[in-house]
Amino acid sequence: VPFAGYAMPVQYPAGIMAEHRQCREAAALFDVSHMGQVKLVGEDAAAALETLVPVDVVGLGEGKQRYAFFTNDAGGLLDDLMFSRPAAADRAAFGDLFLVVNAACKDQDIAHMTTHIGHRCQVVPMPERALLALQGPQAVTALSRLAPGVAALTFMTGGRFELAGADCFVTRSGYTGEDGFEISVPAAQADALARALLAQPEVKPCGLGARDTLRLEAGLCLYG
Repeated sequence: VPFAGYAMPVQYPAGIMAEHRQCREAAALFDVSHMGQVKLVGEDAAAALETLVPVDVVGLGEGKQRYAFFTNDAGGLLDDLMFSRPAAADRAAFGDLFLVVNAACKDQDIAHMTTHIGHRCQVVPMPERALLALQGPQAVTALSRLAPGVAALTFMTGGRFELAGADCFVTRSGYTGEDGFEISVPAAQADALARALLAQPEVKPCGLGARDTLRLEAGLCLYG
């Protein structure tokens, strides 16, 4: 179906119930490339972003990720987002801060940052990158076959890994109530990586329908 300017799968032939159980019991692969990926570049990036979110950005350590909200002038919520601080060696590729924002809000979120902090750091959208989410209790087993180092990540941490020949930024996070990973990958290599993940015996594809039911069951925010 059309969603945020993308053609998105609601479900695959097995159906939403089967996909939901697949994520709870094994591992599920979601294409979430419609999400907005943005890097903030500059020494002042963390202090600048902290003026827009009621969250400690400056104190975030290397390789760590945090959940935040953009607020309006009255303290109401504009959108939620995830942000990471890449290791020093990875900042040329992924910025001083690496952000993932909601698909339906990414244009307004980028405009909000550009307007309010664009004079303090560079706000650089990354439409050339796709985003895959591998979720479920067996996600680490499947992903470790492609890059054994991902097993060392703990919840809400991330780093740079080569997966199926692609230069990826991987965080151990997600939005299903399960363990799992979100994988930023060059769009041109996303198809090959998705196929490499789906070749693992624990993994099956899941669509937007199961993504919503998993979030609701886990009591997580569902945009809109």
